[in-house]
Amino acid sequence: MRPKAVSRLLEETARVIVTEWRFAPGAETGWHRHAHDYVVVCLTTGKLLAETAIGNIETELSAGQSYVRPLGVEHNIVNASAAEFAFVEIELK
Repeated sequence: MRPKAVSRLLEETARVIVTEWRFAPGAETGWHRHAHDYVVVCLTTGKLLAETAIGNIETELSAGQSYVRPLGVEHNIVNASAAEFAFVEIELK
């Protein structure tokens, strides 16, 4: 069983939800589906593994890098790095 990633709500308004996520090595979010489009901004450098129904995707990411994803895709995010990985997630309501 993997450890759970730790989330911390930073801000919520009528238009956005901003959450900080911190992952110990091997930690996961657990399977989930977003109700909103979202943007992720990496705070650290490392590898994340996205487990999806159509397969797994491992991605090298750098501090300051961002990516955008649409609502609705079910997935589990796992820290595939040897060190903590952290990002800020901005959901667009």
